[in-house]
Amino acid sequence: MKKIKFNLLFLGFGISLLMFAGCKKAFSDFGDTNRNPNATVTPVPRALLTNALSVIGNNVWGNAINQVAGLYCQYMSETQYTDDSRYTKPNLEWDGYYSGAMYDLQTIINYNTDDATKVVAQTFGSNANQIATANILLSYYYMVLTDTYGDLPYSEALKNHATVVYDKQDAVYPALINRLKAAVAQFDAGATVQGDIMYSGNITKWKKFANSLRAILALRLSKINATLGKTEFAAAIAAGVIEVNADNATIAYPGGNFRNPVYNYYVITQRFDYAVSETMTNKLKSFNDPRLLKFGNTSKGFPYGLSRDDAITWSDANSDYANLLAFTLTPITFPLHVVSAGQVWLARAEAAKLSWTAENAAIAYTNGVTASMNQWGITDATAIATYLAQPSVALGINDLQKIGEQRWLAHYPDGNEGWAEWRRTGYPVLIPAPGSGKPIPRRMSYGPNEALYNPTFYGEAASRYIVSGVQDSQDARIWWDKP
Repeated sequence: MKKIKFNLLFLGFGISLLMFAGCKKAFSDFGDTNRNPNATVTPVPRALLTNALSVIGNNVWGNAINQVAGLYCQYMSETQYTDDSRYTKPNLEWDGYYSGAMYDLQTIINYNTDDATKVVAQTFGSNANQIATANILLSYYYMVLTDTYGDLPYSEALKNHATVVYDKQDAVYPALINRLKAAVAQFDAGATVQGDIMYSGNITKWKKFANSLRAILALRLSKINATLGKTEFAAAIAAGVIEVNADNATIAYPGGNFRNPVYNYYVITQRFDYAVSETMTNKLKSFNDPRLLKFGNTSKGFPYGLSRDDAITWSDANSDYANLLAFTLTPITFPLHVVSAGQVWLARAEAAKLSWTAENAAIAYTNGVTASMNQWGITDATAIATYLAQPSVALGINDLQKIGEQRWLAHYPDGNEGWAEWRRTGYPVLIPAPGSGKPIPRRMSYGPNEALYNPTFYGEAASRYIVSGVQDSQDARIWWDKP
């Protein structure tokens, strides 16, 4: 079975405010026709926030965009249908983001800002705290999308316009950084936000998450605007970021109908289209990395980028290849980390090596690797020290490469982040799919809905990504992705 791609409602269709019962969307252009007079007609921010958070784990692993990104950075291999890992244009829509979680979050902001509704909205937490929380999450979602596609609707998005202008990424990035700073400053001592299934309304942790996102955004600028990146990174660290796993931005899964998406994929739907790539297992083996049997259920990776016939032949002869996250041992409640302490510490190690901060790169590096190991249940201090002492891991030679490789490992299985960091740093060195004759994509092309329903603004943006005469090329580099 071919995996299902996103093909949801276009963001500009004029979707109305989400309703409490199931968060269903209704169109408002038909008066009272087919309207249920007993239905809730005002948004419930608590439900909207829970909905926006409940799907965020799918950005770590589970949705089509993340899965293709995970193939591009070679976290995974396809075991049957290998088009994506051989760089066939995937045609993935962003509609599920804009008309789903992002619309929910914008509705929270609107409802808590409008003088006609903000008093009622206070039932679900102070207006300021709800707005700040929604803006942090919106910043995260926009970061994922702009790192995937490049230019995109931002300043005029989520306003029910029929067509939407695309903002250039060089404007989106500073806007996101400023949005995060404003959100951190906006939190007040008012009522705790309801519906928060990530931090239970803990403002200190939300601020650390926001500052960590700001640092990640800033470091993305290392090759395009190091001056701004350095300033914003240092300020974000000084403001307080995630430093311990207890503060990780984590989605926990209680079970029942709310299951870990990897468990759901393998165990519930019985799909086995993805395996841990041989690229990943070989790297882990070369480091004697104890995460090997945490990332997958066996040590045998699946060769990356095979043709469909070769993949099926290899799979038939090697049934013991590794499935993601050792799924047979992974409980239904296994959490997924959106941003973790290990990731942030390793970013700090890179920033220190770039002389962006006065921090000790070796200490930050050790903290990052240790936190990542601990996150995966590896807590033996002696084993971790032995790992760090290996010449292939210890800093001293080729430090930026070693930090880049550890960052690639620390982001697993989050393909969005792994692909973004590989594009920016070039580490680890990845070999394109054998025999494909194509380079590893640098961006995803816009989905077909954009050309169909937003042709003018799509055309303007697509013309900025031309390679070999082909516009909207997946081989074009986005703004911050420089050689």
